[in-house]
Amino acid sequence: MKEKELRIRYSVADHPDQLNEKDRKLFLMATQAVSTAYAPYSKFKVGAAVLLADGKVVKGSNQENMAYPSGLCAERVALFSASAGFPGVQVVSIAVAADPLAPDATVTPCGACRQVMMEYEKLYEHPIRIITGAVKGPITVVENAGALLPLSFFDAGLQKEELD
Repeated sequence: MKEKELRIRYSVADHPDQLNEKDRKLFLMATQAVSTAYAPYSKFKVGAAVLLADGKVVKGSNQENMAYPSGLCAERVALFSASAGFPGVQVVSIAVAADPLAPDATVTPCGACRQVMMEYEKLYEHPIRIITGAVKGPITVVENAGALLPLSFFDAGLQKEELD
């Protein structure tokens, strides 16, 4: 058996002013989207803003439902809206902002959202820059979804062997 090691590179900003201009604008759009969240059960409001290659920005927010699996995270609302509204236009980056119950909480996308980001990276053959954090807290920046989802699920596992 061989032992291997994973290393993940990321940056952390204490305030949006520490981000570059493009990331700061996108993160502030995500913080605005927090106000449209419907989160009466968890009280965990999340907003997302997706920057497309043509410069358009698509926002989304989490939408809960009493039957928890029926709701949808802000990241997937924004990504699916972007894909449906602007098919074929590459996703360049996504910013995610949350208003968590603890102001110093680390905020990152859930596993399902990370897998969706991986799918769009594969579709467009281009990494998606991810800016994520609390409205009033630390902001983490990674250069691709693989940094958030190492050893992710790939389509090679879905291919069937041809039987002779």
